[in-house]
Amino acid sequence: MSLAALILALVSAERLGELWLARRHTSALLAQGAYEIAPSHYPLIVALHTFWLAGLWLLGWNNPVNLGWLAIFILLQFMRVWTLTTLGPRWTTRIIVLPGAPLVTSGPYRFFSHPNYLVVVGEIAVLPLCLAMPLYALGFSIANAVILTVRIRAENTGLQANI
Repeated sequence: MSLAALILALVSAERLGELWLARRHTSALLAQGAYEIAPSHYPLIVALHTFWLAGLWLLGWNNPVNLGWLAIFILLQFMRVWTLTTLGPRWTTRIIVLPGAPLVTSGPYRFFSHPNYLVVVGEIAVLPLCLAMPLYALGFSIANAVILTVRIRAENTGLQANI
């Protein structure tokens, strides 16, 4: 197995694990009276991430790996874990608002309003750069920026309404 394929396998396993965790958290939050904001854009996010990862497998599974970009990608994974553990059971892949719950202001949220999205922006660009795919990184970064603009606006509106 090439190093690129190993990295992609680990990222794929991570994403599947996150989907499982997100569904678990979403169900628990909804059972507590939470509700979802702006679900109509969610399929676009799923499609973007699915095509991004599938394309990396298709085009980059045997590419040489740039170790500098890989180091940055690994740092992004530490940021991802920090963000997810800070949110704990409130982390999901959807915009779920629990009425009356205070905004999280600890961990990376002391420094950034949306640290998870910073990580995602970084990952969408950096993993293809690890695999010598700069145009792929650019194309998916642009698509991700469009979808995140919609998502962040919806999330901010929902969170402000909950304060």
